Amino acid sequence: MANTIVPLELINLNDDGFHLLVEVVVFGQSFHAVLDTGASKTVFDKGTVEKLMKDGDLMASDKLSTGLGTNTMESHTIILPQLKIGKLKLKNFEAAVLDLSTINQAYSTLNLPPVIGVLGGDILFSHQAIINYKKLRLKLVK
Repeated sequence: MANTIVPLELINLNDDGFHLLVEVVVFGQSFHAVLDTGASKTVFDKGTVEKLMKDGDLMASDKLSTGLGTNTMESHTIILPQLKIGKLKLKNFEAAVLDLSTINQAYSTLNLPPVIGVLGGDILFSHQAIINYKKLRLKLVK
C-alpha cells in the first residue's frame, strides 16, 4: 500500500489552543479543513457546499448531528465525486453537511481564513492516519 504525506498548518487560536489545518480539494478547488481526531465523521460547511454544488446534490439526513455543542443540529449528506487529500483521491465520498458558519465567524474574528469543513475519524481511521506534530505532516495509507 502506498502512503501519501500531506503538510499540516498549525494555527494558534489566540492562546486558547491550536487547530491543525489540512488542504483538501473538492469541486476542483483547494480549501482548508480542520483536522479533528475527535470528530467521528468528516463534515463540510453547508453554506460553502451550496455555493459550489449542482442543484439536488445535497440530501436531507434523518440523523441529528451531535457535537459542536448541540445534539439537535439539522444535517444533510452529499456524495462528493472526488475528495482529494494530498495524493489520496477518494471517489464518491459520502460526507455530512452541517452549518459551520459559527466556526468560520470565530476564525474571521481571529483574522484566519475560513475552512470548508472538518476532516474526521472516518477518513483518519480508514486510512491509518499518523499525525507528526513536530514535522507538521499527516501520513495516510492509500
